[in-house]
Amino acid sequence: MTPHWHPSPNFGPRKGGAVPSLIVVHYTAMDGPKPALDRLCDPAFEVSAHYLIGQGGQIWQMVDEAQRAWHAGRGAWGACTDINSASIGIELCNRGDHPYPQAQIDSLITLMRDIQTRHDIPPSRVIGHSDMAPDRKIDPGRFFPWSQLAQAGVAIDVPDPDQPIVMLPFGEAARRFGYPMDAGADAVLDAFRQRFRPAVTGPITDADRQLMSALAAAYPVDAGQRSA
Repeated sequence: MTPHWHPSPNFGPRKGGAVPSLIVVHYTAMDGPKPALDRLCDPAFEVSAHYLIGQGGQIWQMVDEAQRAWHAGRGAWGACTDINSASIGIELCNRGDHPYPQAQIDSLITLMRDIQTRHDIPPSRVIGHSDMAPDRKIDPGRFFPWSQLAQAGVAIDVPDPDQPIVMLPFGEAARRFGYPMDAGADAVLDAFRQRFRPAVTGPITDADRQLMSALAAAYPVDAGQRSA
């Protein structure tokens, strides 16, 4: 699948010799690809992404992967605080209030496999915008089918709940997994649940602590990190 080239002027060099070691998934919060392309390619807005995927599975590339697109903003994952320099950004045409069409997810999986092969990015380094900026962002949201990405081998799966683990305090486990705890415990809990327990609301539970502890044990952020 060859993306349509639709260049954006909103990019620059990756800083400090950084290379892509993360993939960050977003939604556009807009109807259709045209307004998203217009926004992501308008120098007045100073935002961009490497790729945009329409609901029918069409892919547009706006920034070369070697360059630093402006998609992530303030946030962190583990020790990495310049997410733009360390990542490939993928925008999905979705308002955030409805499911993602299968054609769109199929194209995303194909694109991610290609990117991961080119840059040796493991599934543990695929995150949502809400993961690295939980106090600011909620995309790709509760409708995003993370389990399909896990089944395809391009994102992490939920660890086996029957495996024995050391139960950690939620914040410590979240920090070890990669979440920026300076965003606040409530924001991190919500981001974690959006991704791993989307049907759950209310106060933190032992099930939250157990799953976060399992994620921290199975996918410690420092194991796959290349700092930027």
